[in-house]
Amino acid sequence: MDPTPAVAAPALFSLEGKNVLITGATRGIGAACALALADAGAHICLVRRPGAPEDPTTTTLTARGTSPTVVECDLADLDAVRTLFDRALAAVGGEIHVLVNCAGIQRRAPAVDFPEKDWDEVLDVNLKSVWLLSQAAGRHMVPLRRGKIINFCSLLTFQGGFTVPAYAAAKGALGQLTKALSNEWSKHNVQVNGICPGYIATDMNEKLLQDPERLRQISERIPAGRWGAPADFAGPVVFLASAASQYVCGELLVVDGGWMGR
Repeated sequence: MDPTPAVAAPALFSLEGKNVLITGATRGIGAACALALADAGAHICLVRRPGAPEDPTTTTLTARGTSPTVVECDLADLDAVRTLFDRALAAVGGEIHVLVNCAGIQRRAPAVDFPEKDWDEVLDVNLKSVWLLSQAAGRHMVPLRRGKIINFCSLLTFQGGFTVPAYAAAKGALGQLTKALSNEWSKHNVQVNGICPGYIATDMNEKLLQDPERLRQISERIPAGRWGAPADFAGPVVFLASAASQYVCGELLVVDGGWMGR
């Protein structure tokens, strides 16, 4: 592994000249991460569903004068996912320095009634697509001896949750995949880490936010006294994408307002 650069601390967080491929960046946490990475100097390559209209992230980046590269892919279509990294590589016209796997879906139902179709969809999008993208990134980054992979895990990487068996299974496995890839690739100067969001006020948690009893139960248990916001991930993602985290390998960074501390 290369040593941490001997530069002034602020320069460690610069992403000037870096290309970042990020999934799930059209809204929520992913959108906030894409904007933060661009602010740090990176060129963003974001993934958009085929046929989808221009998203707010693209509009915002373009207005700032840093138009992103856009590659189309439905992450539930694993055949399309298998070609996604190479298509993104061709689109940016060079190296991809950072992969951020932020996309995810949720399905809720009691375990005794949980549909097999929902199980397969959640595992394909939240785990298998991440594996396929990460494997493709590793094949690109390991020979170059540089790169960063950031996987968005969850509190359910550690806990079981309620009525979300597929999501919990996928996120638990994703935490272990993050560590497994780090064990193999750290020696090749490729750092693989995860970010584990707590309860964040996004579309994915809309049902929880609309359930007064669950909202109260969850809110009372968060030491910070509030649910998280997408902006809370700007700093963590830039840290893990940059040279500032050069010796951080296989870690699962929990961003949860103190929930896991209880």
